[in-house]
Amino acid sequence: MPASYAYLGPEGTFTEVALRTLPEAATRELIPYVSVQSALDAVRAGEAEAAFVPIENSVEGGITTTLDELVAGTPLMIYREVLLSITFALLVRPGTKLSDIKTVTAHPAAQPQVRNWLRTHLPDALWESAASNADGARLVQEGRYDAAFAGEFAAARYGLEALETGIHDAENAQTRFVLVGRPARPAAPTGADKTSVVLWQRDDHPGGLRDLLGEFATRGINLMLLQSRPTGAGIGNYCFCIDAEGHISDRRMAEALMGLKRICLQVRYLGSYPRADVQPGDVRPPFPGTSDEEFVGAADWVARCQDGRF
Repeated sequence: MPASYAYLGPEGTFTEVALRTLPEAATRELIPYVSVQSALDAVRAGEAEAAFVPIENSVEGGITTTLDELVAGTPLMIYREVLLSITFALLVRPGTKLSDIKTVTAHPAAQPQVRNWLRTHLPDALWESAASNADGARLVQEGRYDAAFAGEFAAARYGLEALETGIHDAENAQTRFVLVGRPARPAAPTGADKTSVVLWQRDDHPGGLRDLLGEFATRGINLMLLQSRPTGAGIGNYCFCIDAEGHISDRRMAEALMGLKRICLQVRYLGSYPRADVQPGDVRPPFPGTSDEEFVGAADWVARCQDGRF
């Protein structure tokens, strides 16, 4: 496997900035790809050791392109996550004034984060989506659009100027990125971990989603993301992408996954990995009755009952 990481390019994306915060990135060749799909396909094809892509932002939730790629195709696994605070700059060719801007571009995930600013300052500008924010900057450089929303750091890379900076509709907006590789043994638990899965119901029935969520709730597992995605099998057919607190080696998480495996048509395990938002010492303790020690004690009690030693 080549010692390289694929990422959503071109150079100058927020994805690249977030990737470079990983210590191991300094020892890998970082290769930009034109889309999330192509970056993940590079991993599937063995052309890259891992891919680094955006998966969620705090304004719009899950990034559907990434979620759909992880739902379908050859299975992949998440190994790390990174949180990056996001503010945008309006990048233009030198000499461009705000009144000159008739067309703007950026990645589709950027639009909800600058929608109100755009409505206030450029109400008549036509929006066109780009493959990434940095690709939008490149298209402005080539004269295809008048302005692009991207990181201020991308201006010098593409010979542009930051006409406006610090643009954001929501304070403290963040984007979550994940390092994705081929399936292998997950890293050891840290005490502050997250497990990601995709669930397919056997059939559509009243309380079906409640049944899935109940496997987590009865074991005191908090959910951090729940998003439905269409399966492509017709209107009303969905799978569910879920992030939950905990590691697959935790007894409560392992039992929840076993329960889901019993009742679901399909379960796709996407990995257990360290959380980027908290340190192990800051994680709240398990709810009463859901610690590993209590699970072990309960299993021992059942075994003693079976042996007539209760």
